[in-house]
Amino acid sequence: MAIDGWVSWKFVEPTGLVLYAVAFYIVIIQRSLRLSHDYTDYSSSRRLVGLREGWMGHRLNDLSDSQWRNFRENLAILTIVFGVFTLLAYLLRKKLHLKWRGMSIVWLLLSLSYISYLHGACVIFILAIATLNFLLVKIFLKSVYFSFVIWSFNILVLLCNRVYEGYSFSWFGEGLAFLDGYRGTFRWQICFNLVILRMISFAYDHYWAHTSCVDQKEKSVYGERFSFETYLCYLIYAPLYIAGPIISFNSFSSQLDVPNKNYSAGRVAWYCIRWILSLFLMELMTHFFYYNAFAISGLWTYLSPLEVFIVGYGVLNFMWLKFFLIWRYFRFWALVGGIEAPENMPRCINNCYSLETFWKSWHASFNKWLVRYMYIPLGGSKRKLLNVWVIFTFVAIWHDLEWKLISWAWLTCLFFVPEIIAKSVLNSFQPRDAFGQFILREISAICGAVTISCLMIANLVGYVIGPSGVDWLISRMLRKDGLPTVFGIFLSFYVGTKLMFYIRDARSNHP
Repeated sequence: MAIDGWVSWKFVEPTGLVLYAVAFYIVIIQRSLRLSHDYTDYSSSRRLVGLREGWMGHRLNDLSDSQWRNFRENLAILTIVFGVFTLLAYLLRKKLHLKWRGMSIVWLLLSLSYISYLHGACVIFILAIATLNFLLVKIFLKSVYFSFVIWSFNILVLLCNRVYEGYSFSWFGEGLAFLDGYRGTFRWQICFNLVILRMISFAYDHYWAHTSCVDQKEKSVYGERFSFETYLCYLIYAPLYIAGPIISFNSFSSQLDVPNKNYSAGRVAWYCIRWILSLFLMELMTHFFYYNAFAISGLWTYLSPLEVFIVGYGVLNFMWLKFFLIWRYFRFWALVGGIEAPENMPRCINNCYSLETFWKSWHASFNKWLVRYMYIPLGGSKRKLLNVWVIFTFVAIWHDLEWKLISWAWLTCLFFVPEIIAKSVLNSFQPRDAFGQFILREISAICGAVTISCLMIANLVGYVIGPSGVDWLISRMLRKDGLPTVFGIFLSFYVGTKLMFYIRDARSNHP
């Protein structure tokens, strides 16, 4: 009887959870549509900014996010450029039977033409810094100060690039001042953040290869692999230059020699079709739900607690889909060119109930980079509670020199520490009966709801309202009319976490 009751509950609970989720999204969609309609009245002083003429049903299109707007407007020319580049590279490989060194030269020349258009004369700064890093790697390869020198140099470059806003040619002599008029169409110091990661990757992959080699002949072979032209090709490889995903030097150079075999032509084509469908989803979202425009316009203070949550939740979903499309677009072109980079966004933002899972599933290639080049060298899991503070502070500085990003990093760490402790405690608890499993599952669901709430707060502070908006957000939600909304939000996150448990269980039962 008890077993029959348990089986019945296993059917009733997920059904109830799904019905609640459907009702939740119906409310979200209805209120979002109403908000978007109410604040597009141009006769009102409280109106949204960043809306442009759209192409769907005479609706306005939310293009208030400059990053998404620039990507969308340049999508056609980017596609033509990468199409020509990959075709040229493919034909030269086949015609001349090129291997890694030949292909590195081909892609180096193509990529130099690409970044010369983007950055104009500022390519000189990129090549100068890259060359200096290469020389430091070679000089200190056998030194005990290798790590100190490489990290110090790259962090110093990262900070100086932002503080001095990409430098001025006039600093180096009046005769070079005219070059400041040819700085290209895209700020080079923004793209260089990814180049910094690649420079560190090259340095450590070279260092580890050198220290692991036994004889002189083996070191000579590795020395050829870590040549200057392959290094430069890796740093500015056109398909991955602007946004990534991030790939290690070892993985990149090996695929120059032997293109990836994991993706067949049919699989790459299906990857492209899925991306096009996702782009259409983004167009639907920006034509009907103006979440980012609300954030840009600063209309939070006029909204009810429920509307504040809806807009905040919508902004995070918009950000996820935006980066999903940008990263997968560039990864697609790398795949066409024979380079398989790690996949960013392998999991939907609405299917993450722990901080660790969220960061492994957001900028996943950056997470792999952090694990390989920071987390493990810093001591790995033995110093996890300390490592998260160092790593997230670096991540914040890497993104930009803004106080709100530092706040985001430290808030994330503050929320991360209890999760690490709670996971350790829950993993040590082994239930012996069905009731114990039920209790453990309920506690885990509550913890998941708390984690999602913390994630939402940290990301809103880091990317939307800033540290100055925290006091307003808390005071607004803790008013008498806001408490029911807070309870409803937590209940929704609890339900969502339990649904994610069922999804996880279904995947583990059907690998």
